[in-house]
Amino acid sequence: MPAATAKRESGTPSGAIGQSVLERIGNTPLLRLERVGHEFPKIEFAAKAEWFNPGGSVKDRPALSMIQAGLASGALRPGKTIIDATSGNTGIAYAMIGAAMGYPVALCVPDSASHERKRILGAFGAEIIFTPGDEGTDGAIRRVQKIVGAEPEKYFYADQYSNPANWQAHYRGTANEIWEQTAGRITHFVAGLGTSGTFVGATRRLRELNPAIRCISLQPDASFHGLEGWKHMETAIRPAIYDDTLADEDIAVSTEDAYRLVKRIAREEGLLVSPSAAAALAGCFAVAKKIPREQHAVIVTVFADSGAKYLSERFWDEY
Repeated sequence: MPAATAKRESGTPSGAIGQSVLERIGNTPLLRLERVGHEFPKIEFAAKAEWFNPGGSVKDRPALSMIQAGLASGALRPGKTIIDATSGNTGIAYAMIGAAMGYPVALCVPDSASHERKRILGAFGAEIIFTPGDEGTDGAIRRVQKIVGAEPEKYFYADQYSNPANWQAHYRGTANEIWEQTAGRITHFVAGLGTSGTFVGATRRLRELNPAIRCISLQPDASFHGLEGWKHMETAIRPAIYDDTLADEDIAVSTEDAYRLVKRIAREEGLLVSPSAAAALAGCFAVAKKIPREQHAVIVTVFADSGAKYLSERFWDEY
């Protein structure tokens, strides 16, 4: 997000010292992974460290983009409450941005969301409406639609699963950052599917920059899984922004593989990442296995968030 945009919308006077919290969204580091991919000596692995966003995840990008789009269209205005369904990270982003801008936030959240996420949402002052954990984000979507349908004038329904401002945040930001940070050397882009905004937006832009880049989407290998934020597209409510024609390949990743890799990344790279981030790297390894041993490649993925919000989960002891 351009700094000038953030300053104009947050009301920060020109020439003010420091940066607002909104101006810190985006431009995250690209981390080179040194050890976990040692079995692929010709391949470079790198990941966007999205926990460097002020809300702690990649979801700061689309949340701000959707709120800005709502302000620009007039759909969001003083007196309205920002509302959406979320598994946690987008909700945290809404709550943080809403607090910074002075808008109340209400969120429908599966009860299965991690304890840490629930506490963070409460800390930002968001109203939390819990939905059955076994229904996942689909249950949260159904609940928010009922709430908004009953009082449409009260809410700005950001609707991250259908809002094009979601994927546009990655088209404008994430993809261009990856291109610049790899000096255009990226050969493969790999990302998980949840709302699908990260994959759709980044893929569309990277294809414009170099049509030869292979773009691979990832999703859980089963409808019931432990990868928060990811969707098993065959059995879930399909996001309206998802375009299944974009991927050169779609790969299924198991929750168990992700759990094991979380600990390996922590102990071999010194990076404490989330299960979904580990699942993204597992997908990168699956891609790497198909690349001829003598061929060089630069595989880039997105680590959506850190492991800090998952430390109470049992997998740390079980895998």
